[in-house]
Amino acid sequence: MADLDEIYNTRILEIAGATTRGQRLPKPDATASAQSKLCGSSITVDLDMRHGVVTDYGQTVKACLLGQAAASVVAREIVGTSAEDFRVVARQMRAMLKDNGPGPSGRFADLAMLEPVRHYKARHASTLLVFDAVEAAMAQIESQQSEPRITATNPAAS
Repeated sequence: MADLDEIYNTRILEIAGATTRGQRLPKPDATASAQSKLCGSSITVDLDMRHGVVTDYGQTVKACLLGQAAASVVAREIVGTSAEDFRVVARQMRAMLKDNGPGPSGRFADLAMLEPVRHYKARHASTLLVFDAVEAAMAQIESQQSEPRITATNPAAS
């Protein structure tokens, strides 16, 4: 099992402390929140998307160091990411923590620093909060886009 010092290391402290996009968006396309029932950590995210790609992002994070670190990496890298690419990263994170899979790579590679958390199931939920919230916001946007648009007709114009 990993030592707690391995989880709460200097790199995680640095990344958690370097959080960006810590403000809410004025008129987001979607807002979603997630909360860990075990520890009470919570996150609310605001998301703007165009053509399936994130164009703006804001968040408020009230979480432990691990949740803050994950949210910090996501906030830094999410703009310009497609919904499908983000879902791949979220699946990689869940697999890394729950199934001993490899960590994310590419622009989200810093998330792999959270690999030692896999040994502490009680910390999984707070580490994954940002992914739950962002995926919920993406689903809101996608459902709005897939709803049929009703247009009014003017019978007098016929």
